[in-house]
Amino acid sequence: MKTFLSTLRNIVRHPLNRGTRVRALIRYVKWQIGGRLVPGPVVVPFVNDTSLIVSRGMTGATQHLYTGLADFAECSLLLHLLRKDQIFVDAGANVGVYTVLASGAVGAQTVSIEPVSGTFHKLCANLRINNIADKVAAHNIGLGREESVLRFTTDRDTMNRVIKDENWTGPSAEVRVSTLDRVLDGRTPTLIKLDVEGWESEVLAGATATLACRTLLAMIVEMNSSDAAFSANELAVHECLLSLGFMPYAYEPLARKLIPLKSKNLNAVNTIYLRDIDKVAALIDSAPRFRANGKSC
Repeated sequence: MKTFLSTLRNIVRHPLNRGTRVRALIRYVKWQIGGRLVPGPVVVPFVNDTSLIVSRGMTGATQHLYTGLADFAECSLLLHLLRKDQIFVDAGANVGVYTVLASGAVGAQTVSIEPVSGTFHKLCANLRINNIADKVAAHNIGLGREESVLRFTTDRDTMNRVIKDENWTGPSAEVRVSTLDRVLDGRTPTLIKLDVEGWESEVLAGATATLACRTLLAMIVEMNSSDAAFSANELAVHECLLSLGFMPYAYEPLARKLIPLKSKNLNAVNTIYLRDIDKVAALIDSAPRFRANGKSC
C-alpha cells in the first residue's frame, strides 16, 4: 500500500503531468490491468523519437510510462547538457533509460555498464529498438576500485547490488569487475551517472584519472539514504567530489535553473554535482528543447 500511494503521489505531482493528471492516472490503471492480461514486453514512446521496452515487474522503467520522464531533474540535465560530440557514462545502467536518452534523444556516445546478465540483455534490446548500438559501448561487468570478481544479487530489478554478506543465500551471480579508468581507456566523458546501490565510493576509487579530467563537468550520483546525514558511502563520495572541484546542485528543468546546495539533495534520490559552472550553464541555456509526454522542455 505504501508503494502504491507513493507511485500515485509521484504521478499526480510530476511536472510533465500538470494539466493532464487524470489522463496520467488512466494510463497507470491501463498499464496495471494490461500488464496482467498481456504480461510480455511492450514498446512505449519515450523522449523525442526514442522508445522503451517495458514489461510488468520493471518498476524503474514503468515510472517513465506514467510520467514521461521519471527522474525529471536528472534526465533533463542530461538532455540539456550533452551534445552529439560528447561522451556519457551510464554506470549502473539497468535497462538503459539514461543510455537511450544520451545516445537516442541527444546522439552522444555512451559507455554503458550493467553487471547483471538478465538486465544487460534488456539493455541491449533497448539499444537495438532505438538503432543506437553503434553509439553505445555496452559492458556486462561490474565496476570497483580494482580488477576482481564479485557476487551480485539478480532478483531486485533496479536495486541489484554487490553482496557483502558471506551468508547470502538468495539469487546471485559472480560478475567480473573492472575499473572505470580501464573501461574508458583514455576516453573523456562530459557526464557520468553513477547508480550502483551503495558501491559508488568503490567505483570512484577506480576512476581517479577520469575524475581528474577537466572535460568531466557533471556527475549524477544516487544518494538515497533517508537520513539528512550522509551514510559512510555517501560521505566518501561527497568528500571525493568536493576535493575535485565539484559542488552539489539541484536543477529546475522548466526554468533551466541551477540551484547550489549545502549538502546532498534531500528532496531527491540523486544528487547532481557540477564543476566549471559557467560552462555548464552556457550549455544548458543553449540546448534545444526536448519532447516528453506531449510537452516541450
